[in-house]
Amino acid sequence: MQSVAAALTMVRDDAFFLKAWLRHYGDALGRENCYIVNHGRGDEVAQLAQGCNIIGIPGDPHKNFDMKRWRMLNNFVQGLRCYYNHVIVGDVDELVVVDPGAGIGLLDYLRAAKLRRNLTPLGLEVIHRIDIEDQPITDTILGPRRHVRLAPHYSKPCVISTGHKIARGGHFTQSDKLFAPDDLYLFHLKFCDFAAYARAMDQRNSVTAALDGGVKDIAIGRHWFAEARGEDRAVFEGFAALPVQAGFDMGPIRQRMVQSWQARGDTGFWQFDRPDYPGQYVLPDRFVGVI
Repeated sequence: MQSVAAALTMVRDDAFFLKAWLRHYGDALGRENCYIVNHGRGDEVAQLAQGCNIIGIPGDPHKNFDMKRWRMLNNFVQGLRCYYNHVIVGDVDELVVVDPGAGIGLLDYLRAAKLRRNLTPLGLEVIHRIDIEDQPITDTILGPRRHVRLAPHYSKPCVISTGHKIARGGHFTQSDKLFAPDDLYLFHLKFCDFAAYARAMDQRNSVTAALDGGVKDIAIGRHWFAEARGEDRAVFEGFAALPVQAGFDMGPIRQRMVQSWQARGDTGFWQFDRPDYPGQYVLPDRFVGVI
């Protein structure tokens, strides 16, 4: 039994991503330290997450979805902090990973981490190069998929050991200090597999269609709406056009985060610049099999 770290997410019918989330955090922290909000009380989610702490909530369509979701997750995080040193919170397609070059696993990494600070992993988006990657994803994602692009929007302060509030979407906190460790990454998996992407988007489009409203009315990400989706294959074919960057030195990216750190207006939250970085990277061999 450990009280170093817990992982928390909310999911509805995303079996592909939930399996990856469970493999990663279940192995790293123990399933007894994984907390899953089962939106809609789906049977498949309950079956996959056996051994975890499952919190069932109603799945009726309602507006202000993201506002309500993050209000609830904020409260769960602070409750779990009464019993754990760190709480990792995020969407089911987001996984926090320690660079294998550090020679230490996630649990031991957090066991050694200082408290009363929020850690911000560097966001990397795993992309499926359908032109050259034809191996299906089975037990692991990194291996069949080796290409990533920088995703500043997913450099989230998601490892929490303070009482600071987290903003909707998990992108900001009220902490006025930035802690972005060199060895910590957040892998965003939305685009890691063409077929899984299409299934997930079909499900999300059906949710927003049932709500009968626009982005402002529903308060959910624009990407959940069918009109913002675009043509799936064209999205993935576009990854081939991204120039491949040499090496894998993320130090300058983290330094830019530090240099641009500032208050987010008068909201009480803090942020760094989130520019669009060109290109893609090939992950070093040491990452193969990590997730």
